[in-house]
Amino acid sequence: MNKLPTEKRVQVVSLLVEGMAINAIVRTTGISKNTILKLLADLGNACAIYQSKVFQNLNCQRLQVDEIWTFCFAKRKNLRPKYQNVFGYGDVYTWVAVDADTKLVPSWFVGRRDAESAMIFIQDLASRLANRVQLTSDGHRPYLEAIEANFGCEIDYAMLVKMYRGGIEDETRYSPADCIGARKETISGDPDPDHISTSYVERQNLTMRMSMRRFTRLTNAHSKKIENHIHAISLHYMFYNFARYHQSLRCSPAMAAGVAEHLWSIEDIVKLMA
Repeated sequence: MNKLPTEKRVQVVSLLVEGMAINAIVRTTGISKNTILKLLADLGNACAIYQSKVFQNLNCQRLQVDEIWTFCFAKRKNLRPKYQNVFGYGDVYTWVAVDADTKLVPSWFVGRRDAESAMIFIQDLASRLANRVQLTSDGHRPYLEAIEANFGCEIDYAMLVKMYRGGIEDETRYSPADCIGARKETISGDPDPDHISTSYVERQNLTMRMSMRRFTRLTNAHSKKIENHIHAISLHYMFYNFARYHQSLRCSPAMAAGVAEHLWSIEDIVKLMA
């Protein structure tokens, strides 16, 4: 990795954060696949460490949380018996929190869509906040226990339960079932009804699908290894939080949240490996 010049690293990372597939980057740059994957692993790890360090005592007011589905190695129905129920093979969910005011993503977690993953995710989110917040989730039941365990009564929490034609939305569909209504349920505290929404975090999910090739539906683009999947997500959020100019904010989410003083460049991100 030390033999790869900085300008080549910047070129590779620029293509990664703009959603280009690994094999396409190999063809475009002439850099070997192993070198690109090594860069992704090293930089993804550095990005995760840096964001974990700086996202502390955040003065968020309104948060939204959700989970986004994809698969790793192969779709669940195509897995051989030895890979069934082994994490990193088949269905994988990324749990995401978004600050509705600054659009910052202060916490995420890659796991299953179960109570254990919900607990880990909410525990991490709670540890990064400096004050009481209003939080909105969808109707996924594991949030209830996780939020109560980590926030107690020190939160204004509501669920936005969407109702779909034909029953529960199928996470593996290309297009979601028709939403025929939504119900707001106050769970704890006194959440402002006007701000009970998951619109921003759902838009963030779309940003992920547009910005990472491995999240694209109805193609053969997917992560082959869960480790690379996690590294790619860490790099994505580093770019999104610190280096991507947000049109409505007129700055990056990290600048709006007060954890960065300037808009980062790709070279600034690459320097995290130093």
